[in-house]
Amino acid sequence: MTSEPLRVACIGMGWWSDVLADAIKRSGNLTIAACYTRSDDKRQKFAAKYGCRAAPSYEAILADPAIEAIINTTPNDAHLPTTRAAAQAGKHVFLDKPIANTVSEGRAIAKICQDAKVVLALGYQRRRESHFRWIHQQIDAGVFGTLVNAEANISRDRLGKIDLSSWRYQAAGMPGGVMLQIGIHYTDVLEYLLGPITAVSGRSAQLVLPGDNPDVASLVLEHENGALSTLNASYASASEYYLMNIYGKEASAYYDLHRGLRMLKRGEERTLDIPCAKNDTFVEELEEFAAAVRGNGAPEVGGEDAARSLAVVRAGILSAREGRRVEVGEILAND
Repeated sequence: MTSEPLRVACIGMGWWSDVLADAIKRSGNLTIAACYTRSDDKRQKFAAKYGCRAAPSYEAILADPAIEAIINTTPNDAHLPTTRAAAQAGKHVFLDKPIANTVSEGRAIAKICQDAKVVLALGYQRRRESHFRWIHQQIDAGVFGTLVNAEANISRDRLGKIDLSSWRYQAAGMPGGVMLQIGIHYTDVLEYLLGPITAVSGRSAQLVLPGDNPDVASLVLEHENGALSTLNASYASASEYYLMNIYGKEASAYYDLHRGLRMLKRGEERTLDIPCAKNDTFVEELEEFAAAVRGNGAPEVGGEDAARSLAVVRAGILSAREGRRVEVGEILAND
């Protein structure tokens, strides 16, 4: 895909930095040249694990002309300053979702990168899963007819597994809790399949996990084409689970973690199993980023797309707090 591997530096050493670094190793189209995080112990361990240089500061990374791009897995509230610094130094940025904690910060990030003419890509890997790609192709081909409804569930078991000192599990660092941290993946998939979401009605609760953030949330989503969808997200379930059912006038598709993908067309009585080979979504998104940096194409999810994706979840958070239906346009205008 690229003539020379894209030389990147990883910043923000946490468990997700390792997920992306592992994918970089599987790819071969990128190479990790350096890393930085404030904890010397963490950066030394990351450097040893991935065979890169532990930089003494973020400034040292930005000053290195050999480093072309930043893989940014810093906390949400650090996305703006770290990405601004990278863009000003001419470094391209692959940023973990969500783009920020507020839409205004997300849009600022998008504009900064656009003005600096650097590539900005957001890590929305779930939409790349082969079963969702297949459904999308069928929708585009008209197989589903008019899309009418969808239901989704994204659940993880976090009981006894969370670190309350981590920003990921604090209301200040991850406002909206489970909905912003993992629910946003499936609001993105629902928009990818059914089209833009225009309004949200949401509810959230804290039922099992300690801390100050919701561990269960439910959304009713209104799509621009008139379709309605629902999303349940949970950190309080007994096991990990993913479900996405898409209903059309002429056909329906049913995906779940345990049974895979099935389809049923109008007039048929039995579902048809749809074999979908498991694909490496992390490698795909990173290689797409590398190609874009080399001038080949653009990231599937860029800054403006990610800011709008964030607005959907922010609408759900506001709806849950105020007990009313919230239009996404209100969030885009005021958040």
